[in-house]
Amino acid sequence: MASIFERIHHRLTRSQVNNVRGGSSESVGPNGEDLALRLSSMPGYRVLREIDANVGVERLRATAAGERIAAVVDTETTGLDPIKDRMIEIAVQRVIFDDGQHIVEIERARSWLEDPQRPLTSEISQLTGLIDRDLFGQRFDDEAILEMIGGSHIVIAHNAAFDRPFVDRRFPSLSDVSWACSLSQLDWRNLGYDGRALGHLVLQSGRFFDGHRAGNDVSALVTLLETMAPDGRTILGHLLDRCERDSHRIEAVGAPFEAKDGLKGRGYRWDAARRFWWREVEPSELCSEENWLERNVYRGRGHPRSIPITPRTRFKRDSQT
Repeated sequence: MASIFERIHHRLTRSQVNNVRGGSSESVGPNGEDLALRLSSMPGYRVLREIDANVGVERLRATAAGERIAAVVDTETTGLDPIKDRMIEIAVQRVIFDDGQHIVEIERARSWLEDPQRPLTSEISQLTGLIDRDLFGQRFDDEAILEMIGGSHIVIAHNAAFDRPFVDRRFPSLSDVSWACSLSQLDWRNLGYDGRALGHLVLQSGRFFDGHRAGNDVSALVTLLETMAPDGRTILGHLLDRCERDSHRIEAVGAPFEAKDGLKGRGYRWDAARRFWWREVEPSELCSEENWLERNVYRGRGHPRSIPITPRTRFKRDSQT
C-alpha cells in the first residue's frame, strides 16, 4: 500500500493519509469511500468494491402489475454427475423486476446445507470450503426452497446446464419451471466483458466477492444482472430477451469423425456423455442448419436429430442446451 499513498499524497492531506493507515477518522468516512473516489479518479488505478451478500429485504412484497419474480440459484455438489452425486448446498436469492427489465426489489439471499451421507473429497472441500463436520446431520428446508423457486416466474443460474439437473433430481416438483443461464445465453463480449467466469465478470464490473459458496455466488450474479450494459439496458434485460424464446436443439448424431472441425467451427459443442455434436438454433434457422449438415456433414449417410426446446425444458438433463 505504500506506493499508493505516495502516489496520492499530493491529493490528500497528511491527516487523511494517517486516517487510512489507522489513525483518526476526521476526514475519511468510516468505509473509506472518500479515498476510493479519489484513487479511482487517478490514472492507473481502479477501485474494487466488495459485494454485500446480506443486502435485501427479509421477504419480497407482492408484485404489482407488470412485475415478475426471478429466483437466482446456485448449488454446491459432491461432484459433476447428478445421478451419482448429491447437492450439499443450495442458495436462492429472489428479485422483483419490472416490465422495463430493471430489478426493483431484492430479497436477502438464503442458503441451506445438506448431509450427502458420504465423505467429501479433498477437492470438493478445497473448492467449497466445506468439510464433513459442517454437513453432518444437515438437511435442506424443502418447504422454503419449493416456495421460493416454485413461486418464481423464472430461475436463473450461472451454469444452468449444471445446476438444473441437480435441482430437478432433488426437487422433482420443480422440474417444470423455466430456467435461464447467464453463462451460455449472454454474449458477454458484446456486452463489454472479457470472459464468462462469474468471478472474472464481477471483477470487470468493479466489484469482488468471496466465491465458491452458493450464497455469495447468487449475490454476485444478482449484482451483475442489475448492471447496465453499454446500450443502456440491464444485463437482466438482455438475458430475458434470449431465454424466453423457444429454440431447437440440433444433434449431429452419427456424424463422421472427419466432420468434427467443421462442426466445431460452426458452433457445435461435443456431448462427451452421449457422444455427439450439438447446437441450439432459432426456429427460423432450423431449415438452413439441417441443409448445411446434409451438404457438409452427412452427404446422404445419415440425418441429424432436432428437438424442440422451451424455457421449461431447456437445460434438463435429457435436453441440455
